[in-house]
Amino acid sequence: MSTQYSILFKQEHGESTHTHTHTHLVICSDLEAKNLVSCLSRQHIWAQPKNLCVSTAHEDAIWTAAWGRSEKDGSETIVTGSLDDLVKVWKWSDEKLELQWTLEGHQLGVVSVDISQNGAIAASSSLDAHIRLWDLETGKQIKSMDAGPVDAWTVAFSPDSKYIATGSHLGKVNIFGVESGKKEHSLDTRGKFILSIAYSPDGKYLASGAIDGIINIFDIATGKLLHTLEGHAMPIRSLTFSPDSQLLVTASDDGYIKIYDVQHANLAGTLSGHGSWVLNVAFSPDDTHFVSSSSDKSVKVWDTSSRSCVNTFFDHQDQVWSVKYNPTGSKIVSAGDDRAIHIYDCPM
Repeated sequence: MSTQYSILFKQEHGESTHTHTHTHLVICSDLEAKNLVSCLSRQHIWAQPKNLCVSTAHEDAIWTAAWGRSEKDGSETIVTGSLDDLVKVWKWSDEKLELQWTLEGHQLGVVSVDISQNGAIAASSSLDAHIRLWDLETGKQIKSMDAGPVDAWTVAFSPDSKYIATGSHLGKVNIFGVESGKKEHSLDTRGKFILSIAYSPDGKYLASGAIDGIINIFDIATGKLLHTLEGHAMPIRSLTFSPDSQLLVTASDDGYIKIYDVQHANLAGTLSGHGSWVLNVAFSPDDTHFVSSSSDKSVKVWDTSSRSCVNTFFDHQDQVWSVKYNPTGSKIVSAGDDRAIHIYDCPM
């Protein structure tokens, strides 16, 4: 049996205060959350990742967050959307988060946001059935698009940032032109209310997840439905393609994360670990990890190759609706019903 090391860290500084050897895997914290005890193999020892928290970032639950980087100047921006009807734009610089813009316009809760590939535009969708585009440099609204007749749920930019997709209660994926502001295409899943949408990074596919647990994958060029995937028993809250577009990871109210081989439409893995609904999943830019969040108040980091959980954060006080990596993969942002934003150093 290989020797393992237990290290007691002061959580404030990530410093080692005590070391001894034993052969059990344990991760725990004291009741005052001042110390963290971890036992990891020799190859996987890391200090407790730093955690920056904005405790009251919105006046109501935060259901969505996105992290982007400007091609113009390299600056990084986090955009959040809340049930307080607001979109907020935060500047991330020098390990600090600063509120840059508070964007008003939605009449009901904001449930999804995304940032264009060049980091210049944010899109938000709302229970008011509208999609709004925002200039991240000026904080001004660019366009408002009617995605009705009922609320617009997930919104996603295409990889070339020319289109925005959103789901409908009628089982259709509606695709709007960023320049035109009009609906230009519609993909019919012949299913039920679509909760989640994702484009593949190579621009070839669009995947949708429905309230009945069904996943559909479309060919973007032809609009043809390529695959219908089953496996979840409850709503698909989130789905994400790997950066190489080979894998699709899904999150569901059934408490499971599933991994699909996109080309062959095969189920490649089923992961459990969360104690309740899995609300969001997102890949790291380098393909090596993905992150998940849950109504069990936790954020988990998973190794893509081993399909194992390598770290869990328990900092939120309520369910965690959104989790994303930054463009370099060095940070993770999470947001939830407790109105808090947390930013973590990625465990290495």
